[in-house]
Amino acid sequence: MYKQSWSYLFISSLFLAMPTLAFAEEMNAANTAWILTSTALVLFMTIPGLSLFYAGLVRSKNVLSVLMQCFAITGMVSVLWLIGVYSLAFDVGNDWIGGMGKAMFAGVGKDAMTGDIPEVSFSMFQMTFAIITPALIVGGFAERMRFSAMLIFSAIWVVLVYAPVTHWVWGGGWLSKMGLLDFAGGTVVHITAGVAAIVAAMWMGNRKGFPHTAMPPHNLTMTVTGAGMLWVGWFGFNGGSALAANADASMAMFVTHISAAVGTMTWLFLEWIKYGKPSVLGAVTGMVAGLGSITPASGYVGPGGALIIGFSAGLVCFFMTILIKRKLKIDDSLDVFPVHGVGGILGTLLAGVFASTELGVFSGMGFADNITSMGQQLWVQFVGVIATFVYTAIVTVGILKLVDMLVGLRVEHEEEVEGLDISQHEERGYDYL
Repeated sequence: MYKQSWSYLFISSLFLAMPTLAFAEEMNAANTAWILTSTALVLFMTIPGLSLFYAGLVRSKNVLSVLMQCFAITGMVSVLWLIGVYSLAFDVGNDWIGGMGKAMFAGVGKDAMTGDIPEVSFSMFQMTFAIITPALIVGGFAERMRFSAMLIFSAIWVVLVYAPVTHWVWGGGWLSKMGLLDFAGGTVVHITAGVAAIVAAMWMGNRKGFPHTAMPPHNLTMTVTGAGMLWVGWFGFNGGSALAANADASMAMFVTHISAAVGTMTWLFLEWIKYGKPSVLGAVTGMVAGLGSITPASGYVGPGGALIIGFSAGLVCFFMTILIKRKLKIDDSLDVFPVHGVGGILGTLLAGVFASTELGVFSGMGFADNITSMGQQLWVQFVGVIATFVYTAIVTVGILKLVDMLVGLRVEHEEEVEGLDISQHEERGYDYL
């Protein structure tokens, strides 16, 4: 740091732009550096993390289609975020939606601040959340949606679902005013993505041959590689949501890791007991369930709460996966709803329990402003879950119907049999010639 006398600063201010000087004095360099790092970590979760995780789970004839969908969503949502989605989510508006005062990042210059970090850093961090949410939905309709339909659906969905729900929860909207606890996206990301995925799966129908034809993952090595990237990237997802390099971020990262670890081991042992052998697929799925469930609670609960949330996630999501796929025979291809949707619901509700100071060692350790009325907070959490679930389901159905009318949602039977890599992109993931 350069040391300057007050007189020198006064004289310099006559010749230098005052906003620049104010920016230098107000910005917290440590917090800004942490948010920049977290932004890169969250984008790392999508490309390559989620891309590889999903790509390994589908059949080999569709591996490129899933990679392409995640990659294209990243590019498209980034452009939409700049044009107006950021403004709709975070600009001052009403209780339901933000205004358009920040469209094309109007006013988001180097001098604009969000707290003690530059607003442009905050906005890019939030952009990575907007990217990964529609990318998660891909798992619900994998191997059967047209690429053009996927692009149109994702674009409209981000505007009509993601932006409003984000404003409700993080942009000063009605759920924020009620006091909903959602530290890093239980409602905004996981419930919206999970509900949209199962709605899309039900609307489009099952893949040809499901559930009678076996459709195992074609490359679990790829899936585990992506899962590892998700685990690491999630530290930016949850830790970065503190918007500061402080104790909240530290605790958020620690409880995130604990929940992921417990979710992994819970799912692993459940499979071991039920089927006689633990599977690699089960271990990584349990990890994702633990991560998704701790996300809304990560800034409010302590390690004891994380232990129970991770265990609950592994247990509940394990049996929900069986219910959706084997009992109800709904082809949510990559288990987005039973893992992310149910995990988000579970974590959002349990945040109201373990943020309370009533539970001693299992409480939130003061990170949630000393919430003491567990019943009252649980009611707020329940309202947030139901509102997000119902709104997302209704609007998603409308978008699917519109896109189906415009370009058709599903590929033709012959194209699905051939695989989306060839039918949609005229490329192969693997060339054995």
